[in-house]
Amino acid sequence: MQFTHEHREVQKSLKRLIDQEINPHVDEWEEAGIFPAHEVFKKLGSLGLLGLTKPEAYGGAGLDYSFSLAMAETLGHIHCGGVPMAIGVQTDMCTPALARFGSPELCQEFLAPAVAGDMVGCIGVSEPGAGSDVSAIKSQARKDGDDYLISGQKMWITNSLQADWMCMLVNTGEGPAHRNKSLVMVPMRQGRGGQLTKGIEVAKKIRKIGMNSSDTGLIYFDQVRVPQRNRIGAEGQGFVYQMQQFQEERLWAAASTLQGLNNCIQDTIGWAQERRLFGATLADQQWVQFKLAEMKTEVEALRALTYRACELYVQGQDVTELASMAKLMAGRLNRSVPDGCLQFWGGMGYAWESRISRAYRDGRLASIGGGADEVMLGILSKIMGIAKRKPAPD
Repeated sequence: MQFTHEHREVQKSLKRLIDQEINPHVDEWEEAGIFPAHEVFKKLGSLGLLGLTKPEAYGGAGLDYSFSLAMAETLGHIHCGGVPMAIGVQTDMCTPALARFGSPELCQEFLAPAVAGDMVGCIGVSEPGAGSDVSAIKSQARKDGDDYLISGQKMWITNSLQADWMCMLVNTGEGPAHRNKSLVMVPMRQGRGGQLTKGIEVAKKIRKIGMNSSDTGLIYFDQVRVPQRNRIGAEGQGFVYQMQQFQEERLWAAASTLQGLNNCIQDTIGWAQERRLFGATLADQQWVQFKLAEMKTEVEALRALTYRACELYVQGQDVTELASMAKLMAGRLNRSVPDGCLQFWGGMGYAWESRISRAYRDGRLASIGGGADEVMLGILSKIMGIAKRKPAPD
């Protein structure tokens, strides 16, 4: 896959916004444990960056997925992991199914303002007892006239403390676990920044070891009334839609790591060339040279894998295997590269305020969120014919 002039222009616009409007505030947002999502998203939306792949009818640019990948990679210039992740939730995690299967009325109500940056969205899949096993979710949507009454819990939900709406996976029937779920658009607030919808409670803001500027919540739902017309697509197809949505999420996860990992390596090279010990610089040590060269090679291998998966996805192919591989590799490199680089920084790397220690903390999530490494390995084992597939449910 080759980036065109149009891809580069998108990246330049985004990089300029990052340098001027985001990076100067990152340390403050990290300390506060939250960033102003509505303010930042509006700036992104005004430049057309929140709807690159979304239909023109709802304010998007109607471009192919390679532009989303180009944007994800550029977000790696942000000096933390939390803000890019929050943006990725808006563009590639809570909106793909809505854009692909949502009714025109639903897209006009929720997708258009998300593309414009007027509304913040979140994706509600994980629960206290169902993270990697999506089929095990317990949240229920019971029919009451033309409405659903939704009850349950959602946990580890990025953007949820500020979100105006949630794309929520819930059980809408009693059948097999893969056929009884639906994606439902749930208004979280009464107007932008307004009071929480009746029956919704932000039970807890989760304190994490990293991704500190990204707000993550435990949300309770108690008989929340939502019109059935807020369902995305056909009833009972939510699990399928979410699995399709995961393809884009996992490609985004892989692409979004590339620049950040390169930054770790380049910053460490600069440090090693300055740091003197035993009459030479750290960079003069062959072990340091070889280790950094190995890291760079692994990052470029991840880039090649991710670009190939994206190219095939744009052609309309199923890239579950390649996307799972890229997600797996990205998660592992997000652990090994910052860890290896931090070692070369010594005590300076262990200081809380150093960028390398932030990368070390933030990067750990990549092997957990969006499907843990073990889930990726399970998917790959089945595709490769190593693991036995369970019989299809009746």
